[in-house]
Amino acid sequence: MQGAQRNSLKLLQWMMAASLALPIALFIIASAISYHSTNDIADREIERTLDVAHEHALKVFETIDRSLGELNEVVRGLSDEAIRSREEALHRRLKRLTDSLPQLKSAWIFDAEGHALVNSLLSPAPQIKFADRDYFNAHVDQNIGTFIGTPLTPRVPYQGARFFGMSRRRDSDDGSFIGVIQASVYPEYFESFYARIGSESGSFFALGRTDGVLLAHYPHLDHDVRLDPGGPVGRKIALSPEHGMMTIAWPADGIERRIGYKRVAEYPIYVSAGLETAAIRSRWLATMGQHLIFGLPATALLFFILALALRRTQNLQAEAARRRDAEEALKHSQRLEALGQLTGGVAHDFNNLLTVIRASIDLLNRPQLSEERRQRYINAITEAVGRAAKLTSQLLAFARRQTLKPEVFDVGARVQSLRDMIATLTGPAIEVVMRLPAASFLVNADAGQFETALFNMAVNARDAMQGRGRITFTVEAATAVPDSLAHLVGSHGFITVTVTDTGSGIPASQLGRIFEPFFTTKQVGQGTGLGLSQVFGFVKQSGGEVTVASEIGRGSTFTLYLPRVPAEVLPQRQAPDTAPALAGSGMSVLVVEDNIEVANFAADGLTELGYSVTLVDNASDALAELAADVDRFDVVFSDVVMPGMTGLDLAHAIRDRGIDVPIVLTSGYSHVLAQDGSFGFELLQKPYSIEALSRVLYKAARLRRVRDGAAE
Repeated sequence: MQGAQRNSLKLLQWMMAASLALPIALFIIASAISYHSTNDIADREIERTLDVAHEHALKVFETIDRSLGELNEVVRGLSDEAIRSREEALHRRLKRLTDSLPQLKSAWIFDAEGHALVNSLLSPAPQIKFADRDYFNAHVDQNIGTFIGTPLTPRVPYQGARFFGMSRRRDSDDGSFIGVIQASVYPEYFESFYARIGSESGSFFALGRTDGVLLAHYPHLDHDVRLDPGGPVGRKIALSPEHGMMTIAWPADGIERRIGYKRVAEYPIYVSAGLETAAIRSRWLATMGQHLIFGLPATALLFFILALALRRTQNLQAEAARRRDAEEALKHSQRLEALGQLTGGVAHDFNNLLTVIRASIDLLNRPQLSEERRQRYINAITEAVGRAAKLTSQLLAFARRQTLKPEVFDVGARVQSLRDMIATLTGPAIEVVMRLPAASFLVNADAGQFETALFNMAVNARDAMQGRGRITFTVEAATAVPDSLAHLVGSHGFITVTVTDTGSGIPASQLGRIFEPFFTTKQVGQGTGLGLSQVFGFVKQSGGEVTVASEIGRGSTFTLYLPRVPAEVLPQRQAPDTAPALAGSGMSVLVVEDNIEVANFAADGLTELGYSVTLVDNASDALAELAADVDRFDVVFSDVVMPGMTGLDLAHAIRDRGIDVPIVLTSGYSHVLAQDGSFGFELLQKPYSIEALSRVLYKAARLRRVRDGAAE
C-alpha cells in the first residue's frame, strides 16, 4: 500500500512538475516563434514604408531637377545683362515655381561671381555675394550635373527656416562657367511627410547624402549631423550600396533601430525608414503578455491559448495584407499625381511634333514640289516621329487634365433627357423629381462633362439615402450668386442646377473636404472619392461655382452655377478637315511661335497659299512689329504656351493697347486654357492642318473687313 502511495505521490509530483514544465516549454517555443514573426512583420512594415518614402523623395527630387532644367533652358544663351533686364518677369516666374512647389523655399539665378541676378524672394535682388556657398562652389571647376548641398541657414537679409540647395551649372556656348541655377529645399517638408506616414510608435526616417550628411531626420534633430562613411552605418551600406536592412545603434542619437535604406535613383541620396528595436520588442512582449495571462490558469487552457495565438496571427496577417493593398493604392495615386503634372507639358510638345508631321504631309501633297524640298519635309517627318516616340514613353498614365469642349445647349432639355438614365441608376425605390423651366436656358459648356457631373451627384445622393428616398433636380435662373462669382455677373446672369436629396446629410466638419480628390466617407471599395471632385473641376473650368448645404438627418443640396448665354446664340459647326485651303491673296499674317519647326512649316504652308508671312518667336517681338506698323497685318496667329509672355497675354496686351487686328490662338495644351477657357479669342487646336489654318485665318480677316466696311 505504501509503495503504491509513494508511486502515486511520485506520479503526482511528476504530473505537477510536468504541469509546470510543459507550459513553460510551450511558452518558450511560442515566444521564439512570436519573436521571429514579430520581427518579420516589422521588416515588411519597414520595407513598405521605405517604398512610400522612396517614391516621395524620388518624385520631389525629379520635380525640382526638372524645374532647374527648365529654368536653365529659359536663360540659356542670355547674358547677365539680358537676365537683369528681364529681372522682374523672371522673378515672377521663379515665384510661381516656388509657390507651386511646397518643398521649395526659394529659387535663384547667379552670375559667375556668385551675385544673385534673380531670385523668387525679393525684386530686385540685393547685391550679396554667395560664392562661398557649397551649391555654388561645386560647379565652378567642372560640370557635375545636379548638386545637392548641405543644410544651411539663410543669410541676412533673408530669413526663415533652414534649407539645402539643389543646383545646376550655367554654361556658355563654349562650355565655360557663367553661373549657377539653384533651388532652396525645405528639410521640414520631408520631416512633415515622415510625421504623417510614421504613425507607428518608434518610427524613424532619415534623408541623407552618400557622404553621410543628413538632410532631414525624423524624429527631428536640433543639430546638424554627419555620419562617418567609414563608421558602422557606412560599412554596412558599402556591402549593399543600392538597398538593404540593418540593426544598429543610430549614431545621431544612440538609439538602436531596425533600419531599411534605399538609394534614390541616380541621385547621391539615401532614404531610410525604420523602427526602434525597443518598440519592436514592446510589440512582442505585449503579444506574449497576452499569451501568458491566458496560459497561467492551467494546462487545460494551453490548447485554447494556442488557438487564440493562431487566430491572432491570422488576423495580423490579414491586417498586414489590407495595409499592403492600401499602401500600394497610395503609391499608385501619388504616382498618378506626379505624372499628372508632367502630362500637360509632354502633351504640348507632342502636339508640336504632330503639327510638324501634319504640315509636312500637307506640303508634300502640293503639286510641282522640288525634290530638295520634298526630301526636307520627309526628313522632318522622320525626325519628328523619333522625338515623338521618346515623348510617348513618358506618358505612363492619363493625367486627367484636358481642355473642355464647350457647346451651346439647353440645360433644362438636357436634364430632362437624362431622366430615365438617372432613374435606372438610382433604382426603383428612389423617386426622381424634376422641376424644369418652360423657357430655354442656354449655357456654353462641355455637355458630356455636364452629364457626368449630374450622374456623379445622383450616385452620391443615392448612396447617402441608402437606396431609398427622393432626389429633386431643379433648373432655374439664379437670383443670387456666391461671392466668388459676384465680379463675373454679366448681362445674362447665371443658371442654377440644384440637386437635393433626402439622405443622411454631411457632417459640418467634412463639408470643407468633400470636393478633394480621393476624399470619401464611404467604406473601402464603395467609392474612389473622385465623383464630387469631377463636379468641382467641371464647374470651375466652365466659369461657374458649386455650393453645398447639408444638415445631418435632413439631406444635402448641391447647387451648380453656370454662366448663361443669350437665347439667340446657336451652336456653330466647324468646317470639316477635308475642306480645301483658302488662298491668301496677299493677306499679311504675323505668326508668333517659339517652336522653330512648327513656325517654319506654318510659314511655308501659308506662303505656298499666297499669304505674306512675318515670323517672330516671342510675344515681345510681336508687339514691337505691331507698334511699328499695325496696318500691314491682317491677322495675328500666336501659340499660347511660350516662355515669358504667353500667347493669351499677348492677345490681352493687343486688346488693351487698342490695336484693331484679329487674333487667332493655337495650343496643344495650356493649363490656363484648361482652367479659364480661351477668353473669347478664336482658338485652333494643335495639331492643325495647313487647310484648317488657312480657313480660320481667312475667316478672322474677312470678319474684320466686313466690320470695317460696315463702319465706313
